[in-house]
Amino acid sequence: MSAIDTTPESPASNGSMSTRNLLKFLIPSLIGVSLFLIPFQVGDTINIGMGLMADGLKALLGDALPAIAVAVLCLSVLLTAWAKLAKPQWASKGALNEMFDVGPLWFAMRVLGAAFALMTYFQFGPTVVTADFTGGVMLNDLAPVLLTFFFFAALLLPFLVDFGFMEFIGSLVRKPFRLIFGLPGRSAIDATASWMGSGTVGVLITTQQYERGYYNRREASVIATNFSIVSIAFALLVTSFIGINHLFVPFYLTVVVAGLIAAVIVPRLPPLSRKPDTYYEPVGCRLVEESTGELGIFRFSLMQAVNRADKAPGPRELARNALFNVADIFLALLPLVMAIGTVALILAEFTPLFTWLSYPMVPVLELLRIPEAEAAAPATLVGFADMFLPAVLANGIESELTRFVIACLSLTQLIYMSEIGALLMKSKIPLKLWELLAIFLLRTAITLPVIAFMAHVFFF
Repeated sequence: MSAIDTTPESPASNGSMSTRNLLKFLIPSLIGVSLFLIPFQVGDTINIGMGLMADGLKALLGDALPAIAVAVLCLSVLLTAWAKLAKPQWASKGALNEMFDVGPLWFAMRVLGAAFALMTYFQFGPTVVTADFTGGVMLNDLAPVLLTFFFFAALLLPFLVDFGFMEFIGSLVRKPFRLIFGLPGRSAIDATASWMGSGTVGVLITTQQYERGYYNRREASVIATNFSIVSIAFALLVTSFIGINHLFVPFYLTVVVAGLIAAVIVPRLPPLSRKPDTYYEPVGCRLVEESTGELGIFRFSLMQAVNRADKAPGPRELARNALFNVADIFLALLPLVMAIGTVALILAEFTPLFTWLSYPMVPVLELLRIPEAEAAAPATLVGFADMFLPAVLANGIESELTRFVIACLSLTQLIYMSEIGALLMKSKIPLKLWELLAIFLLRTAITLPVIAFMAHVFFF
């Protein structure tokens, strides 16, 4: 392959379009695409390369994963206490200081997460914590998935984000994304990674892009709360669980349509519309959107990608960053997920809170001509606690149309505190708990009529 020349006066010609740099963009980016964005049919499910690796590790470790999660959670508390009380030199500056020298609230959340895990694993303490459908769900079902999934996600994400693929796609689609969503084109990668892999992967990409200066506060907040849809694999799980897998095509079409409508409307309303267009202070803005000049859009996008690949970190720095990301997720995120998720599930399962809050939804569902409105109402709001709870509540509803509506709604609400919410609360993206609740309610109000309309069309 010969070197590709570029126009000298091109605004994007600040790097060398050599064969070496082109390959430096292409090879890692193709690896990243194959791992994160290309779905595979595996038996009756759809998965991605990284998901297959995570599933393989999960199968290998098996029943040891809950014990590993308990050990990680306890280690997080011990290291945080050591860093705060003894103030050792290793925790005095840099990324480790940021990871362990946390405020009283975050330290309390780590202690609470470890306590919940210990009580659940050794089955002592209040039943509301140790039950299979509260602490058991978090420790035995969710924690093993997060440990294995995030291990590979943190290690392999550089292939997707550090070698120019974000710049290539971002330059190609930046005009329609700016016009429709008011977002940089590179956010298309976040959405695609979510659809094919996991909403948490999309949030992880968004967080990294924000902390590196490629998204401003408003953009990061919008992308994280509107494009981090659950994966196709989870959508298949939901439809199978509530007995509408024969309707998967209209089901997912409804989710996509309702999700896109919400992604257009929600960012234009408070609280997201009030987020400032300022960047993360330690790095500032590193995204420079240049004119294509005399270059065509494809050639310009390729040049942007090659320039980014030329500046990519070396193997040693990539490995160090990846390992730090793994440690940060395990020691800082996992305790938060365990604490918030368990509390949310306790409120959903052992208190009438969501039933009380859902009373105003009954006349709304009746107005939309949804059968069994009273039984369905709690399922419209309980998704704020956990993404799978609406499917659990809807499973006992006789009306197939109602189950269809609840399943679609649970996927388009996006904000659930047991995982995505906890990840956003831990990240540097400026989103408060009340803002996440407001966005959840806005998405519910916007997508529910759309879903109900399409359901009546399909069930006519």
